[in-house]
Amino acid sequence: MSPITLDAFLNQRSQDSRRASTAGVWLRPISGVVRKIARIVRRAGLAHVLGAVGTYNVHGEAVQKLDGFAHQAFTDLLTDGSPFAAIASEESETIDITKTPASPSGLLAVDPLDGSSNIDVAVGVGSIFSVRTTEGAATEAGFLKSGRTQQLAGYALYGSSVLLVFTWGEGVYGFTLDPDPNEFFLSHDQIETPLRGCYYSLNEGHGQNWSPGTLGYVEEMKREGRSARYVGSLVADFHRNLLKGGVFLYPADKKNTQGKLRLLYEAAPLAYIAQQARGAATNGETAILDIVPKKIHERTPLIIGSPEDVKRATELHQSMSSLSVERMKELQ
Repeated sequence: MSPITLDAFLNQRSQDSRRASTAGVWLRPISGVVRKIARIVRRAGLAHVLGAVGTYNVHGEAVQKLDGFAHQAFTDLLTDGSPFAAIASEESETIDITKTPASPSGLLAVDPLDGSSNIDVAVGVGSIFSVRTTEGAATEAGFLKSGRTQQLAGYALYGSSVLLVFTWGEGVYGFTLDPDPNEFFLSHDQIETPLRGCYYSLNEGHGQNWSPGTLGYVEEMKREGRSARYVGSLVADFHRNLLKGGVFLYPADKKNTQGKLRLLYEAAPLAYIAQQARGAATNGETAILDIVPKKIHERTPLIIGSPEDVKRATELHQSMSSLSVERMKELQ
């Protein structure tokens, strides 16, 4: 049986589902942006686009040359008749608005190039996107809704192969880019994450700042013989655990009391994918999909992955939150 292309897949699903039909209108231009970014990422070392540009984004992070390229590739979607009324990007302090969007149109929230600092050493990076609908004028308030209002969420992974993974609320699908025809083909049909995984993923270099709950969970993982896997690119770490099973943690700590990852265009879209793949995502207290952001660049702690692992990490976080580190060591 011949592999099915992304376009053929969307045409096929659009006949049976209105959600799929609407999502296809958004996915087609997004897939074009992913192809464009994939090309420049593959040639980064030859095209002189490695390293930082010497400026900082709204979060105080050094902007890499490829951050700017990826941001521009997404904002170029805002042309007359665009299926997107506005874009909220990690690289922009405010939203960018289309003058004459199509109707109905979407509100696109995006991290254009997650993990871009890893480009210099050829580690996999990604793009994360989320779409909500709007019927009136595009405003920042239209983005500030819970993750359950997402109509499409997905990510691209630029690694040993280029993958496009997404959901519109009816299963999770993965497509792999064949560079010869420059076409995406279905490679992962109806992804479901294992109920319990063998991996835990977090930056143990931050251990001195962790809460007792995080320390307790990591120690439990080690006692059980779980394997630590951490790339430092959110998309790459999430994708591995989605397929293989495991949990990714970027918790609040003494240094980042509100967490570090952005709710709107990092945590919420990945949480929607996890939920559709029978996984789970929480900030340690509340399901990520139930949190309503108060601002575009709001941060959040994140525990995401296989449901049994997320549940256990949350239990320890809540039960040990009032313990001191010294008391926790006494109990071990």
